[in-house]
Amino acid sequence: MSLHQLANIQVKEIKKHPGRGRPSKDASPTCYYQVDATLELKEVAIAIEAKRAGRFILATNVLDAEQLSNDDVLREYKAQQSTERGFRFLKDPLFFTSSVFLNLTERVAALAMVMGLCLLVYSLGQRALRQALERAKKTIDNQLGKPTSTSTLRWVFQCFMSIHLVTVAQIKQIANLTHERQWILQFFGAPCRKYYLLS
Repeated sequence: MSLHQLANIQVKEIKKHPGRGRPSKDASPTCYYQVDATLELKEVAIAIEAKRAGRFILATNVLDAEQLSNDDVLREYKAQQSTERGFRFLKDPLFFTSSVFLNLTERVAALAMVMGLCLLVYSLGQRALRQALERAKKTIDNQLGKPTSTSTLRWVFQCFMSIHLVTVAQIKQIANLTHERQWILQFFGAPCRKYYLLS
C-alpha cells in the first residue's frame, strides 16, 4: 500500500534551442516538459498501517496467568535475541561445525550437546566479565578502541590469541602478556588468572 501521493501537479513547457550561441531566425526550438508536484502523506493509509503494525500476537504454553503476566511474556519474547545470538555464535566458522560430518543420529545429538555446553560456558563467562566490570565501575576497550562495560567474550578471546606459554630452562613464562591483557584478567577470578601465572 502506497503511503504517499502527489498533489499540486503542474506541467511546464520549456522551449530550448539546440546547440550553442544565438539561434538563427528560422530555427525552431525543441520543447521539453517538466513536472512539478508536492509529495504528501496519505494520513488514512498511514493510520491503517500503524494500527496493523502496532499490534502483534504472542502465544505461550504457560497456561497459569498468575505465573506469567503480559509484561513478562513480552520481556521473555524480547530476551530471545540473546539466545539467537548464541546460536549465531555456534554457527561461526571459528567453531568448524561445517567441517564435521557425522553419520549416526546419536553422534549428531552428542555434538549438539557438546556445542550447547560450550555456549553455556561462554555465556556464563561473558556474564561474569560484565558483572565484574559493573561492580568495579570499570571498562575495557572494544574493537574500536572505545571503553565499554558490555564487551563480548569473543572479543576477549581474540585479544588473548597471541599469548603463549613458554618454558625456558624448566621455567614457565607467559609471552605477550601486555598491560592491557593484565587489566582484562583482573576482572576474571583467581582460578582463571593462575593459568597466566598471576596471583
